Amino acid sequence: MPTYNFDIIVIGGGPAGYAAAIRGAQLKKRVLCVEKENLGGTCLNWGCIPTKALLDAGAFVRKVRDHAGEWGISYDNLTIDFAKPIARSRAIAQKLAKGIAHLFNKYGVKHEVGVGQLAGAHKVRVKKNDGTTAEFTAEHILIATGAKPRTLPGVELDGKTVITSREAMTLEKQPKKMAVIGAGAIGCEFADFYNAMGTEVHIIELLDHLLPIEDEDCSIQLERSFAKRGINIYTKSKTDRVEKTPNGVKLTVATPKGPITIEADVCLMAVGVAGNLDDLIAPGVNLALEKGHIKVDKSYRTNIENVWAMGDVIGPPWLAHVAHHEAVHCVEHICGLKVHSIDYNAIPGCTYTHPQVASLGLTEKKAREAKRDIRVGKFPFSVSGRALAAGETEGFVKLIFDAKYGELIGAHMIGENVTELLAELVLAKQLEATEEEIITAMHPHPTLSEAVMESAGVAGGRAIHL
Repeated sequence: MPTYNFDIIVIGGGPAGYAAAIRGAQLKKRVLCVEKENLGGTCLNWGCIPTKALLDAGAFVRKVRDHAGEWGISYDNLTIDFAKPIARSRAIAQKLAKGIAHLFNKYGVKHEVGVGQLAGAHKVRVKKNDGTTAEFTAEHILIATGAKPRTLPGVELDGKTVITSREAMTLEKQPKKMAVIGAGAIGCEFADFYNAMGTEVHIIELLDHLLPIEDEDCSIQLERSFAKRGINIYTKSKTDRVEKTPNGVKLTVATPKGPITIEADVCLMAVGVAGNLDDLIAPGVNLALEKGHIKVDKSYRTNIENVWAMGDVIGPPWLAHVAHHEAVHCVEHICGLKVHSIDYNAIPGCTYTHPQVASLGLTEKKAREAKRDIRVGKFPFSVSGRALAAGETEGFVKLIFDAKYGELIGAHMIGENVTELLAELVLAKQLEATEEEIITAMHPHPTLSEAVMESAGVAGGRAIHL
């Protein structure tokens, strides 16, 4: 048998990469993880975690500014130090990155700082930040390099006036006016934060609604909430041109009402991501690709012997929790454990705008297009005692059940902290819970979670509070 430096080399230290490295080490494998920046990858350092810190800061400001009087609080000359929430979000990310380093040390994972490159079967070349190069071998190589932001054809990202989410997290000066192209989760979350901080926000989306992959009822409710807060929304609109100006950028946008011009200090490109393949594949290595991502089979195996890939680099859904589960699944499969396949029809999705949006399974539209016989229950937070007490009555819980067997096939929620309610429904679907079982499971009172029980009750015609 060949002698390798390691049993497993992981290229990438994000949610897929560090999870794979730690799980491999837990299973007594010799593991090396190669990451060019801080451990945690984009999600921990430039995505999931720091953006939530910013969104919570924005929510706090909004509540004080717009609703303090309802709570008997008054103030004079409210001011916002824009640099403080930015610094706080960076500090949180740095703390968590150190936590992953601690876990690497705890489990004996080796770590190389640099750009990992697949040099062939069983071989990884590392271009270190000091300019030197090293090569390592392993029985298995796992690629988890994540994704990078896309831009529109002909639009150049400069990191100053035409920016990605990474720069939007660390702007030194708060823009007075921001244009956001793309109304997926990233675009909507940054629109939410900057609007809360006082920036004039314009959000442009080519499709019919904000969050176009979500249930239409949730998308429409978010549009109403955003419009009420003064966010300018242009759906069914195409950005034809982005020009840099002495003062920022100028956008030419084709809307259903005709062409318009939007001038802004900065333009955030939030039109999606593509697999991060930069410097990943050495010349002569024929790693199979498909639509800008690494092609894998159901076990995450590539076309090269003992080379595997998982997470955003293999394509949608581009979600940290999906990457994590794919990585653990792959490592356990490599190590000979019995593993369960991932159900890609039951992937939870969360958008941390205010109100939040959370979803699972089929939308009502998709269920009806599939000719499913369904029952739908929808319970508004406006009649929830807990939501009223919190002053957060926007939104609803909407559950979709198979009419014949009562199986939960979809869950769609919008409202305060609904992302925290979603796990109950993920578990319910995993355990094949029925409408009847959700209704009869005793939900504590008063909580927002009662809306889940009540929504199931609406579907069955037995809700008590509606």
